[in-house]
Amino acid sequence: MKQYEVTFIVDPVLSGDEAKATVDTYISMLKEAGAKIIHIDEMGLRQLAYPINRRNSGFYYCVEYSIESGEIINKMELSFRRDERIMRFLTVSLDKYGVQYNDDKRNGKIGKVKTKEEKKAEKKEERERRTAPKAKKEQKPKAQEVVEEAVEEIIEDVKKVEDTATEVVENKTEETTNTDNQE
Repeated sequence: MKQYEVTFIVDPVLSGDEAKATVDTYISMLKEAGAKIIHIDEMGLRQLAYPINRRNSGFYYCVEYSIESGEIINKMELSFRRDERIMRFLTVSLDKYGVQYNDDKRNGKIGKVKTKEEKKAEKKEERERRTAPKAKKEQKPKAQEVVEEAVEEIIEDVKKVEDTATEVVENKTEETTNTDNQE
């Protein structure tokens, strides 16, 4: 049996029930032809890459099925072309890699949908990651500490030189006053 995947876009003007009825029409067509429905993916309302029939969005559906012969594909595509509710469609024959990919995707190995708790945990980790660099900025790097210590030592040396200079000036002043008094 060969596996196929048909993806089609239903007009968004239709109500939810009408869109479901459209999908059910094509699913029943496949079942009547002897196809085994493997998976139906209702992707929901999505934005289109470009306007189609003055519409900017559409309901996306993807039906994966297996069938002995591909004769139903021509009948189904003719129905898609005639149906005004279908904006676009694409039928693809799946090789073994495509089948494996779809199986992995359904089993959660690819593009796993996250639960609310996983999303909360991820947001918390993101917040912690954002605040972590701020904490690191507050901590001084080793080089900065060494520079600050050197600056403090220089300031102490300058104070000693100032004190010595002040003493010398005072001594000179005293000598000058002493010599003035002697005269």
